[in-house]
Amino acid sequence: MKRPLLKVENLSKHFGSPRAPIRAVEDVSFEIARGETLGLVGESGCGKTSLVRTLLRLTDATSGNVLLDGADLSRARGRQLHELRRKMQVVFQDPYQSLNPRMRVDRLISEPWALQPGTLPRARWAQETVNLLEAVGLGAEHAHRYPSEFSGGQRQRLGIARALALTELLVCDEPVSALDVSVQAQVINLLGRLRRERDLAMLFVAHDLAIVRHVSDRVMVMYLGKIIETGPKQAIFGAPAHPYTQALLSAVPSPDPLLRGTRKRIVLQGELPSPANPPSGCRFRTRCWKATSLCAEQEPALTARTSTRGLLTACHHAEPDRLSTAAA
Repeated sequence: MKRPLLKVENLSKHFGSPRAPIRAVEDVSFEIARGETLGLVGESGCGKTSLVRTLLRLTDATSGNVLLDGADLSRARGRQLHELRRKMQVVFQDPYQSLNPRMRVDRLISEPWALQPGTLPRARWAQETVNLLEAVGLGAEHAHRYPSEFSGGQRQRLGIARALALTELLVCDEPVSALDVSVQAQVINLLGRLRRERDLAMLFVAHDLAIVRHVSDRVMVMYLGKIIETGPKQAIFGAPAHPYTQALLSAVPSPDPLLRGTRKRIVLQGELPSPANPPSGCRFRTRCWKATSLCAEQEPALTARTSTRGLLTACHHAEPDRLSTAAA
C-alpha cells in the first residue's frame, strides 16, 4: 500500500464553551494515499463540513493531528503553513458563489501561483492556464471571459481547474449537488479522470450515495460527529454491518429492475440528536432497532466485527447485510 499523503489521527472539533461544547467532530482517524479517493457520507448536520474545514485549517482543531505528506498541518504556523497549503485545494459546493465575478478566468486560475511565489515562473502562467482549461474540457478561448458568462457546470469546471493549479490533495465538498443531473455525470467523470492522470489524493464529501459509490475507492460513514463504519466501497455497498449504513443504503434505488422492491426500506425514527448533548454510549442507539442496554452503557469502538475484509464497524450488534453485488 502507498504511503498516505494525508493522515488524520484522533481529530476532534468542538464549538462553544468548554463547559457545554458542541462536539461537531469527535475522535476521527483515517488516511488517504495518492491516487485514491475516500468518500465521506452522512446526513445533514453530522459534521462533514466541520471536518473539512478543520482539515483545511480554516478552523483550528480542538485535539488530534493532521499530517500532510508527513508534516503536522494541525500545528503548522506562518511560512510552514503557507507552504503546506500549496498541496491542498478545495472544490466548493456552489459554483455560483465560489468564483470572484470581477476576475477573468486567466486571473482566477493563475491566482494560486501569484499567492505562492516561486511555484511557477510568471512567463509560464498563460500556457499553464490554457493547459488546465483544456484538462477540464474548456478551451483557450475561455481564458479572457468572466464567470458570469458560463453555465453552472462550466463554472464548476473552472473551480476544478483553479484547484488543480498546485494541489496534491483535492477536497471536494458536495461538488455536484448544486448542478443539474445532466451535468453531474460530466463533472464526476472529469474528477475521476484527473485523479488518475495526476495521481491526486481526493476526499469526496457527498450525501448522494450513488455518486459516492461511483467515484470512491473507500468510504467512511459519519453520524453525529463520529465515523461509525468504514471500508472498501465493495464492503460498504455490498455487506454493510452497521444499522445506520444499512438504513442509508435501503433508500438507494437499485439499478437492476428485477431487484427493485425486493429490499425493505428502513425508515429511521426520530431526529438526529444534538451534538451539544449526544446520547451516552452509542450515539445511534436512540434511533436503532437493535439497541440494548449495552449500547447505552458502552460506546462501541470502530473495529473489525465481521468477516468482511477491510470493513470496520462501531456497533455492538454488527451483522452484515448481504446486498446484491449490483449495488457495489
